[in-house]
Amino acid sequence: MAEQPLIAAGAQKILSLPAETQFAPNGIVSRTLLRTANSRVVLFGFAEGQELTEHTSTQHALVQVLSGECDFSLGSEMHQLKTGDLLYMPPNLPHALKATTKFSMLLTLSKPELPEKTSTFNLKKS
Repeated sequence: MAEQPLIAAGAQKILSLPAETQFAPNGIVSRTLLRTANSRVVLFGFAEGQELTEHTSTQHALVQVLSGECDFSLGSEMHQLKTGDLLYMPPNLPHALKATTKFSMLLTLSKPELPEKTSTFNLKKS
């Protein structure tokens, strides 16, 4: 069963991100805040030392560091992110992260726009 988002897409709501962030000893907690047809917003809490192994996403991704620090690899480059940093990843870029302290982040995923359809006409010569 899919997790019920904390925010219904058709209603307004204000959340306190620090209050909604959950941590587990030696674990990672993720909570879906909002889900629409084209986007998803997920709140993560990482215990120190926890990591996500290298993976890719078919969507645009925006990571906002809410608290703590992590090592974040994008492609072949390693970056140290800290509270207040914002990171953008285009679709299909390999990435991974390791929490170097207790760490929280907000992840916003959005589907790429579909290319505009072009019309094709068959013209017959008379």
